[in-house]
Amino acid sequence: MKTIRGPKRAHFLARMSIFLIAAALIAGMVGCDGHNPPPSQNLEVRTWYDLNAIRSNLAGNHTLMNDLDSSTPGYEELASPTANRGKGWQPIVFRTYGFAGTAGRVLGLEGTFDGQGHEIRDLFINRPDEDFVGLFGSAYGVIKDIGVVNASVTGRGTYSYSGGVGALVGANDGLVSNSYSTGNVSGRSSVGGLMGGSGGLVSNCYSTGNVSGDSCAGGLMGENSALGIVTSSRSTASVSGSDMVGGLVGDNAGTVGNSYCTGRVTGNYYVGGLVGFNGASGFPAIVSDSYSSANVTGNKYVGGLVGENGFLWTDMEEDSTVSNSYSAGNVTGDEYVGGLVGWNHGGTATNSSWDTQTSGQSTSAGGMGKTTAEMKNIATFTGAGWNIITVADINMRNPAHIWNIVDGQTYPFLSWQAI
Repeated sequence: MKTIRGPKRAHFLARMSIFLIAAALIAGMVGCDGHNPPPSQNLEVRTWYDLNAIRSNLAGNHTLMNDLDSSTPGYEELASPTANRGKGWQPIVFRTYGFAGTAGRVLGLEGTFDGQGHEIRDLFINRPDEDFVGLFGSAYGVIKDIGVVNASVTGRGTYSYSGGVGALVGANDGLVSNSYSTGNVSGRSSVGGLMGGSGGLVSNCYSTGNVSGDSCAGGLMGENSALGIVTSSRSTASVSGSDMVGGLVGDNAGTVGNSYCTGRVTGNYYVGGLVGFNGASGFPAIVSDSYSSANVTGNKYVGGLVGENGFLWTDMEEDSTVSNSYSAGNVTGDEYVGGLVGWNHGGTATNSSWDTQTSGQSTSAGGMGKTTAEMKNIATFTGAGWNIITVADINMRNPAHIWNIVDGQTYPFLSWQAI
């Protein structure tokens, strides 16, 4: 990764410090928004009725005891296409209102939801005029070890990570780990397969299925805020939208690392195989040790890995970075099209490359173009300073290194990837 110095380093360290403080608060079951949750019952969830009861126990530590699906008690009433007059599941979120109905605070899960490796299947939500849409509308606590499978989720979403649309979480400001989603998710803005937007930590998560939105649409999440961190995650979803469309994240203002994307990405502006738009105000947006093999199609600012790298205004103090990453999918577009990066607007791309043959692109706004043979040669990456080692075959992993490669046979792959 590129070394961050001077004011950039100070800002980056400040961001990490703030996140660690927030994580400590979450671990103590205290809301990040300053809300001190009242005593709450800890629930063992066996039915949709039990799951529904979490909305009255936001600070509790809840455990999913078995899979939930369309045959589980409470589904027809609470989470089916006929529930709530056709709106389906009501996202778990608590809204407070000010004087004369003005908006107040939005409170979400502030405790823990432990899925224990179980799945919640057949979730149906049809709320095209609502924000904070997902199984959990908003979350500040810990969600782990849960799969949301065969979901059908429709919401509105706002151009802010705090009010998005996703199968698991609409807006995440906590910790989400070892979780996944499959199905179809659609909305207007901040739309993602797993979650709409995040200002917290997301690790070891994945999504597949179909995601569609207007702006900020991503296979895993629509928006990652300046304090958001995505690591060791992936998406195989097909993603479509208008602007800021990415295979993993639509709009990244935080950190994306050790992650990858496959599938297909289609949009108009700021379209990327991994990230559509990589830029932030006040902090450097970071993509590192990641790759995309997704096929990407767009109009303007289209890249195999990142559509645009850098902030919209050129006088911003901080730049955005892409480092130790690559792309290998086919890329097509009309203007500002690149094999790795479509457009660099004050950002940098270092120690990164793209396959000129599979992408169909001989140029990029950053990175080094390589042939397929060079992309499968470990010398290409050791020469760029990557943390990479050769393994004997694709079924082996050496977790002591970030990257593994079967020299002469495969592209680099992340050592945590499932076989």
